[in-house]
Parts: sequence; structure tokens; C-alpha cells
Amino acid sequence: MARKMLIDAEVSNSVEEEQYDFDLFVIGAGSGGVRASRTSAALGAKVAICELPFHPISSEVIGGVGGTCVIRGCVPKKILVYGASFAGEFEDARNFGWELNEKIDFNWKKLLHNKEILRLNGIYKRMLSNSGVKMFEGEGKVVGPHEVELTQLDGTKLSFSTKHILIATGSRAQRVPIPGQELAITSDEALSLEELPKRAVVLGGGYIAVEFASIWRGMGATVDLFYRKELPLRGFDDEMRNTVARNLEGRGIKLHPGATLKELIKTDEGIRVITDNGQELMADVVLFATGRAPNTKRVNLQAAGVELDRSGAVKVDEFSQTNIPSIWAVGDVTNRINLTPVALMEGSCFSKTVFGGQPTKPDYRDVPCAVFCIPPLSVVGLSEEQAVEGAKGDIVIFTSTFNPMKNTISGRQEKTMMKLIVDGETDKVLGASMCGPDAAEIMQGIAIAMKCGATKAQFDSTVGIHPSAAEEFVTMRTETRRIAAGSKPKTNL
Repeated sequence: MARKMLIDAEVSNSVEEEQYDFDLFVIGAGSGGVRASRTSAALGAKVAICELPFHPISSEVIGGVGGTCVIRGCVPKKILVYGASFAGEFEDARNFGWELNEKIDFNWKKLLHNKEILRLNGIYKRMLSNSGVKMFEGEGKVVGPHEVELTQLDGTKLSFSTKHILIATGSRAQRVPIPGQELAITSDEALSLEELPKRAVVLGGGYIAVEFASIWRGMGATVDLFYRKELPLRGFDDEMRNTVARNLEGRGIKLHPGATLKELIKTDEGIRVITDNGQELMADVVLFATGRAPNTKRVNLQAAGVELDRSGAVKVDEFSQTNIPSIWAVGDVTNRINLTPVALMEGSCFSKTVFGGQPTKPDYRDVPCAVFCIPPLSVVGLSEEQAVEGAKGDIVIFTSTFNPMKNTISGRQEKTMMKLIVDGETDKVLGASMCGPDAAEIMQGIAIAMKCGATKAQFDSTVGIHPSAAEEFVTMRTETRRIAAGSKPKTNL
């Protein structure tokens, strides 16, 4: 803190005689950049922000105010998840008395039209304008510690001086360097395909991979999912990963663990996919969902001496400040926790620190998240593996696997699983996870309790809402297992 205040004072003293065009210039109008610009303007700063225009070309989306989440990420993806979920609902409805005698057709193009991404893009522009933020469309680059160059669509270059620069350029989807890689698409294009594929191959085991596998399968496509590990969703709790894998298979997705793609070949019948174990299959679409990389290549950060890590992410301290005192960074471009709500938090903390006189560190403890496969997975806090690894005492595991009430009538063979990780000495709840319908909606409330330091006894003393799946979190009384410090997790996979 002392170092931080000293740097702020040095910056302030060195520039107090100097006049700048702006107090803050933000490069990148995604979630973090928009939040930081609006909250900074609300604190009295003169703020400008730049972003490439929303520009769909051959199903490829470039730029756009709102960023990845609004235009080519969370929001349109969740709309597609909603659309894909109806297939299962129609199946389940029959045993509830609904006679679905006519063939049900799905209109992909109608759903794409109703996504209304342009409307959301316009809403974000108006939010900036109403906050008093000056919006520029074009590509921004750092020229120096206090200078930004903007290249407009017509090639015109503008130069602005600014007291502070905030980098919020997000991340981009990566491609796998194999022969025929140009035949594949990334999540950017997957959200705006002109035709719904009948045969889809997905490469990757992360959340984007399992989400799109669920979407396309729900819409009627055959889906093959390839990933290197034994289970998808590396980094999540192993027991929950296993539950997700079973559910994906139960919904008709063909899983190929321990496998990857070797080559893609264009044919008259579609894309011939050759795997590393010699298997061949045909696909209409091949999706690379193998991770994202920070967007720093075109920002010219080296001109100001900003340090990057090996992945190309901007290196920042706990206040989101780079090694150059006047340059800051938030969101995916820093590769900390790459979630939209985290970028929003970082943007707000930046504004308080720089313009609010309240040095504020983002709090990364107990950040909840969700994977919107069908059914979804949601978690907060530590996984069993993480808890055991850092434990000084016993770790107590409580689990519940059950058939949701709805499934007892519909006949769907799909279990919901819930899990609590508890410190055996303090009784504090260290982690919670759920795989099943409405998992994200339920986990948001659990996250609040954990943020307040809730104990297992407090969970147990809470009256449940009946009948609901959520009440299971306050009725798990019997230990599933207790793991002594220094032991390995004993997950029953």
C-alpha cells in the first residue's frame, strides 16, 4: 500500500503542471473497459474510450462496444443454450400429459435473428454517452506512457495525450496448428453460422467446448467431443467433472477422452477429420475450443515498456497497475480470472484507486462461476483437490446425488449432484458445487453465504425451501468422507 501511494504521489507531482486531453483513455470497450470508463467519469474524470466497430464479415465478428461477452461470448451463447434446452423439455413434457403429436421443427436462422446483438451494442454505446464518456471507433495503440494513437476506419490517425491509460482489450480464440486448420471455426463464428450443422466435431475440454457440444446436440446435431485428458473441464472438482461427462453422454454426445485432431481435409461430403489415433469421421463443422490468448499484439505496449508474461498477458500488481505507473490493465488481457463479473470488479476497483482516492484491490476470494452445458455446472470456492492440497487439518466432504423430482415423472435418467467442502477444524465451508438444473441460480446464493464466512453448522440451521433441489444444500448431514491432512483426495469416480 505504501508503495502504491508513493507511486500515485510521484505521478501526480510530475504531471501537475502538464495539461492532457483526457484524464483517462481506455483501449477496449468490453465489460471491464466500459465499467472502468463509466465509474471513472462518475468520479469526475474526463474519459475517452476506443473500440473497433461491430463488423460482421463472413460470419466473423470483429470489435464492437460491449466486447466478447455481449457480442460473441456469454450473452449470445446463453441464448443458444436456452434454445437448445427446449429439445429436452419437449421430451420430458410427454409424461406430464402433453401430447406432442406433430413433428417439432427448429428454425436456426430465426433464433440467430432474435439474438439482437446489434441492439445490445447500441445499448452499451448509449450507456457510455449518458455517462459523459467520449467514444471513438477505431484501433487504439500506446505510443508512450501518456499518449495514445487512434487509427480510424478511413485510415486517419489521431493522437491524444492522457494522464492515465487503461488496457482492456480482452482475449481472442486460438487455433490449433494442424494441417487444414483453416477449415475449422472458433466460438466467434460458431455463434453466427449461416446453417445449423448436422454433424459437429468439437476439439477441447474446457467450458466453451462442452457448452457448444450441448448446444448443437440439443438442436439435433450429432456431436463428437475430443479432449486430451480423461475428463473434460480440467481445473474443476474431479467428481463434478465426472458427473458432467456422464450427463454429456446421457444427452447423446460422443466423448473421445485422451484424443486430439491430427488433420482436416475438405471433401465434397464435408470435412474429413483425422484423429491422432487414426480414427476418421465426417463433419459439417469443426470447432476449435482450445483456449484463448490475451489481446496485446496490436496494442504496441512495448513502446511504453509495459511488461508482458509468457502468454502475452499484461503483468499488473494487485491494484491492476503495470510497471509503468500511468498504464493500467483489467480483464482477460491480464489473464487473472477470466470472467466478465471479475473484469467488472477490476474496472470498479481501478476507478476507486485512481480517481476516488480509495486504493482498492480486487477480491478474488470465493468467485463463483458456471459452465452452461446441459444441465449446467456451477461452483464457488475450493474443489476437493484444492482443499486437500492446502489443508493443515482434516477436510470433510458432504455429497448428495439424487433424481430431481421432475425426472421422476419425465423418466429422464439424469442425476443432480451437490457437494460441500468443509474445514474439519473450523467448520467453515470452503467450497460448494452443483451439477443439475438451475445450478448457477442456486450457486449465486451459496456464494454470498461463503463470502460471509458461513460454517456448515449455519448451513444446517437454515430452513430449506420445499420442495426444491436447493434445499439439499441445507439438509446434507452425513459425512461422505473425511480426508486427513497430507492425504490424497478419495473421490469416488
